[in-house]
Amino acid sequence: MKNVTDSFVSLGYWPSAGSFGFNTDILATNLINLSVVIGVLIFFGKGVLSDLLDNRKQRILNTIRNSEELRGRAIEQLEKARARLRKVKMEADQFKVNGYSEIEQDKWNLINSTYKTLEQSENYKNETIRFEQQRVINQVRQRVFQQALQRALGTLNSCLNNELHLRIINANIGILGAMKEITD
Repeated sequence: MKNVTDSFVSLGYWPSAGSFGFNTDILATNLINLSVVIGVLIFFGKGVLSDLLDNRKQRILNTIRNSEELRGRAIEQLEKARARLRKVKMEADQFKVNGYSEIEQDKWNLINSTYKTLEQSENYKNETIRFEQQRVINQVRQRVFQQALQRALGTLNSCLNNELHLRIINANIGILGAMKEITD
């Protein structure tokens, strides 16, 4: 027991054992703090860092795979384009060998069809003009007739008595009805 009490008693002789205080040695405390911070970062950040690196690695691998697939498709498309180019060159050479007779024939056919289309358009235009002229003439006739009729009615209204006025109105209604049947 004496050994145990001696160890407690000996703690009383140490000045920092019973109280807290500031360590004024800056270099020693900074090194301890840095090592603690680095240790905590390594301990807790190792998983996060490895996950980030794994994700980045997978993205890079996926990008490489996609690039290789795109490269393969581009090569295939290039080969197809080259094959089409060879085919078109052969057809062009065939046109040269056969001559330009088909082209000349197509040109004359196109010229003839264009001429016929222009002729039809001219005929349609002339028919439209004639139709519009006739429509305008009919409208002018109707307006002139209406104005003349209004003037005549105005003159008659001012000069006639009621009995004569009623007979003229009935006669005019009959004339207008007959004219309407003719125009319809």
